[in-house]
Amino acid sequence: MGKKERVDKILSNMGYGSRKEIKSCAREGRIEVNGERISDSSIKVDPQIDDIVFDGEKVIYREYIYIMMNKPDGVVSSTDDPINRTVLDLLDDKYLVFNPHPVGRLDKDTEGLLLLTNDGKLSHELLSPRKHVDKTYYVEVDGYVEERHVKIFESGIILDDGYKTMPSVLKILESGYVSKVHLTIKEGKYHQVKRMFEALDMKVLYLKRISIGNLTLDENLSEGEYRELSESELLALLNS
Repeated sequence: MGKKERVDKILSNMGYGSRKEIKSCAREGRIEVNGERISDSSIKVDPQIDDIVFDGEKVIYREYIYIMMNKPDGVVSSTDDPINRTVLDLLDDKYLVFNPHPVGRLDKDTEGLLLLTNDGKLSHELLSPRKHVDKTYYVEVDGYVEERHVKIFESGIILDDGYKTMPSVLKILESGYVSKVHLTIKEGKYHQVKRMFEALDMKVLYLKRISIGNLTLDENLSEGEYRELSESELLALLNS
């Protein structure tokens, strides 16, 4: 059994209108609870158990949403920005009513996996420095990345501010004038991946996050596309 909430609060939180508008709808006989029309939207119900019908359609109640996005270049990982387009600008209104936020940040010019949710507890778990959740990136680097660098990343790299990173896992996909690698880190310091390579006198040309913990970016999502997580993906993420 869940927590009982006012009908007008439930419906307004789900984007059916303001509380004032919901009250008017109830007086107009447009809302039913368990098969009976209600005129008072302040009555409390359990949205997990009780049936709510608005304008003849059953209300499917959800408290939380979890969205996987393939963040494109040029969009900021923020809920609000006076200058730049944000990841929320890419979402449909039916998701915006839940007031989602990006879990962590990807730089404006970084692409890839971004999780958006209104579940503050999950956000805290994934971002907590104590958890050390793995984050894997596909990186294209200006410079030769060689086997000797694998050990360097394993032992931690000293950044420009003197901070030594935690051990990370470097997997070389292709070595050349432009090297291609996968890099897995356990932290989320400011511009960390770029600064790690800069410490080795190499410049990151392209950066894309491909996984967070046990959640991997859906390859079928084009840049700027998104979808809700499946139950199995959410469970995997919770177990990261």
